[in-house]
Amino acid sequence: MAYVEKRGKDSFRLVVNAGFDEKGKRVRRTTTVQCKTKTEAKKELAKFVAEIEAGEYIAPNKMKFEAFVEEWKVKYARKQLAPATYQNYILHLKNRILPTFGHQQIDQIKPLHIISFLDALNEVGSRSDGKEGSLSSGTIQYIHRILRNIFKRAVEWQVIKTSPVENVKKPKVETKKSNVYNDEQVRVLMEHLRKEDMKWKMIVTLAITTGMRRGEIVALEWNHFDLEKGKLYVQQTLTYTKEDGHIFKTPKTKNSIRTISLSSGVVEQLKRYKQIKNREKLRNGDRWQGGERFLLFSTDEGKPMHPSSVTSWWSKRLKKYELPHITFHQLRHTSAALLINQGVHMKVISARLGHSKIGTTMDIYGHVLDSADEVAATHFDNLFDQKKTK
Repeated sequence: MAYVEKRGKDSFRLVVNAGFDEKGKRVRRTTTVQCKTKTEAKKELAKFVAEIEAGEYIAPNKMKFEAFVEEWKVKYARKQLAPATYQNYILHLKNRILPTFGHQQIDQIKPLHIISFLDALNEVGSRSDGKEGSLSSGTIQYIHRILRNIFKRAVEWQVIKTSPVENVKKPKVETKKSNVYNDEQVRVLMEHLRKEDMKWKMIVTLAITTGMRRGEIVALEWNHFDLEKGKLYVQQTLTYTKEDGHIFKTPKTKNSIRTISLSSGVVEQLKRYKQIKNREKLRNGDRWQGGERFLLFSTDEGKPMHPSSVTSWWSKRLKKYELPHITFHQLRHTSAALLINQGVHMKVISARLGHSKIGTTMDIYGHVLDSADEVAATHFDNLFDQKKTK
C-alpha cells in the first residue's frame, strides 16, 4: 500500500508500506517531495515505489553508520572493488572502524571524530593481533582510504551533505628500510634450494631474478614465456578469496603488464622444469583439472595454487635454512637491491618491477641507492691512487 499526504504549500509526503520487520512491526518508507499538484506527487510516488522494490532506496533519516555500510557493501563495494580489496576493506571495517563508528548516526560523524580515531591508531596497544606497538603508517593510511570511500558514496547518494573525511589530511606513510639479502645470503639460499622440489626452487628463483610479485608468479602460464628468446610476459595475477575462490585478472596498472628478460641460466632451469610439468600432466591424464590453463605452479592435478601457500612454505624453510627472516615479498626488494648494486640503470629496474613511475622506485629503494653511491665514491680514491703511483 502506498499513498500521498499533503504537507504544506507545494509539498507532499510519499508513504510506502514495506512489509514488517523481525518483530512484526510495520515498516514504512517515507520521503517528502516538492510538487504543485497531487497528480505530480502521485507520479513521484510511483517512482518511489519502484525504487524501494528494486532495493535501491536508502533511508537517510537517523541512519546509523553500520546500516549505511551494509548498503555500501551491496550497492557499491561488491560490484566495484576487486575481490581481494573487498576482503581487506571488510576486515578493517570489522576489526577497527565499525567498533568505533558503527553505532553513531552517519550525519553526526564529524572531521574531529575521524582525526581522533586515526590518532588513536598511532598509539601503542592499538594492534588487534597481539603484537606490541602501534599500527604501521601504511595500515593507518589504508583505513583512511576506506573511510574516504564510504563517506564519498554517502555524499553521492545524498545521505549526507558533506564528507567528514574530505578535509582530513591523508596520513603520511613512513618509508622503512626494506630487509633484503646480500649476494652471499642469496648464494646460501640457492644452495639450500638445490635440495628442494623443482617447483619451489623455480618460484624463489623467479622472485629473485625477476622481482615479480607473489600473485604474478603463481599466475604464470607456459604460454607467457618465449624460452628461445629468453623473455617472460607478465599478463595476469592470481588472488584467492573465500567467497569467489581463485580469480585471475589483469594487473591494476598498464606498467604491470610487462616483458622481463631472463638470464640464460634461468632459461635452462625453466626448460628442465617444463619437461617435469609435461610428464606430470601426461601422468594425470583424465585427472588433470587445469582446463585451458597450463600453469607453471599448480597442484598435482593442475589446479591453481593457493597464493598464501607460498608464504607458508617460505616461512617454514627460512627456519630450516637458518637464514635471517625476510618476507617472501622482500625477495622482490632483494632483486631490486642486487641490480642497483650491480650498477643497472634505475629506469631498467623500474620497468622490470612494473612501477608506473621511476620516482616510485627511487622512493622505495633510496636507502639502497645511498649505499651504492658510497661505493661509487670509492672509485675516485682508486683513480687517484693509480695516478699517485705512476
